Amino acid sequence: MLGFIKKSLSKTADAIKSVVPKKKIIFTKDELEEILLEADVEYELVEIIIEQTYQTKITRDILRSKLLATLAYTSYKEPEYEAPFVELIVGVNGAGKTTTVSKLAQKYKDEGKKVILGAGDTFRAAAIEQLTLWSKKLDIPIVASSQGHDSSAVAYDTIDSAKSKGFDNVIIDTAGRLHTQTNLANELKKINRICEKAHKGSPHRTLLVIDGTQGNSAIAQAKAFDDMIGIDGIIITKLDGTAKGGSIFSIAYALELPIVYVGTGEQPKDLVAFDKYEFVDGLLDAIFEEAS
Repeated sequence: MLGFIKKSLSKTADAIKSVVPKKKIIFTKDELEEILLEADVEYELVEIIIEQTYQTKITRDILRSKLLATLAYTSYKEPEYEAPFVELIVGVNGAGKTTTVSKLAQKYKDEGKKVILGAGDTFRAAAIEQLTLWSKKLDIPIVASSQGHDSSAVAYDTIDSAKSKGFDNVIIDTAGRLHTQTNLANELKKINRICEKAHKGSPHRTLLVIDGTQGNSAIAQAKAFDDMIGIDGIIITKLDGTAKGGSIFSIAYALELPIVYVGTGEQPKDLVAFDKYEFVDGLLDAIFEEAS
């Protein structure tokens, strides 16, 4: 998977070129401030990075250490659990949630695991249809119902089926109405309770899907979902389609939550584990000239 994350930063690199057409070995603080802002790093975080950089002339190594420090919370440790491993996938409509569920399913299947899907977004018929199509394409079973059905019942039936048939992984899609709606919060909390009843300790992981093209505006979304049910990690989609790659620093720093995966394209293989070193080096490659 090496290089996927760096390749997905191409539009961010193009945005940086509009500010600094030519790479250099050393930059001033003012130059770097403009570069980071253009990459959609939040202004407050840019100020923190610049203030903590005491040198007047900043090299790649100096900036690298500061950027890596903002990603201190991006490492993720899987919790102890009794199979099956149950995941809830949450996020607003349009973030790529249902497609991300299919990508995760493909990843687990490639690892030799038995996977089952739960079409818990019963608010939209299109979401049920889309996930059902993916399940057929990937040859992975799914528990689905009609639009308007109780989503928590779908979650229960999915977990119950997984337990009885010896599945390794359960991935449950959820509704993605606006995060400000009280009914969505209540629905997600109910799904959490029902998961626990169906299988003690579950859901073992709740992942929030964020649309990378939204940049820093996604932070408020993430905080709202975290307040609702507690988020264990983040998946950032559409990284290949945005010039706002720098927002990942702001998201990770503001939320203190791990970024587990990034989506780098439309195909099932285009979901890769987030590597903070590859990400930072990919961004720095767009800024700094290689030292001779």
